[in-house]
Amino acid sequence: MNDWKKIKYLIIDVDGTMTDAGIYYDEHGNELKKFCTKDAAGFFAAKKTGIRIMVLTGRECAATTRRMTEMKVDYLVQNCKDKVTYLTQFMKDNGIRGEEIGYLGDDLNDLPSMKLCGFVGCPQDACIEVKERADYVSNVKGGYGAVRDIIEHMLRERGEWEQATAEIYGIGV
Repeated sequence: MNDWKKIKYLIIDVDGTMTDAGIYYDEHGNELKKFCTKDAAGFFAAKKTGIRIMVLTGRECAATTRRMTEMKVDYLVQNCKDKVTYLTQFMKDNGIRGEEIGYLGDDLNDLPSMKLCGFVGCPQDACIEVKERADYVSNVKGGYGAVRDIIEHMLRERGEWEQATAEIYGIGV
């Protein structure tokens, strides 16, 4: 992927990408997840530059709903058992070309969808098949800020990271 500016959408997986891939249950059977707060800067910077964010996951969890609401994602799709079919239809319905989509994921179930996209990023601890497909492999593990690192890398390549974060956080560049 050489033309980073073409990316208008980011599709982001949850388990193993935004989380450490662990599934935790409390004494009442509620599913809990640990999200890394560092990822927020990546989400907000991407949105500041006009990139729309879809969180696409095969599981459904109230913790994911809550966190993604806080993150103000554009699309939250949970319990999606066929990501390729969903993404293909989404692209068709919205007139989106594959080169306009970046995909952040970590495991085999993400691989078929990644093949539809112009940019692929993954955490350090992604499976080997995903790493081989990725345009950028973060040096950060899933659940520890890998999403921020991948988005930061992409936006730095576009020359947009400094300006976006300066506007969001009121920091000088």
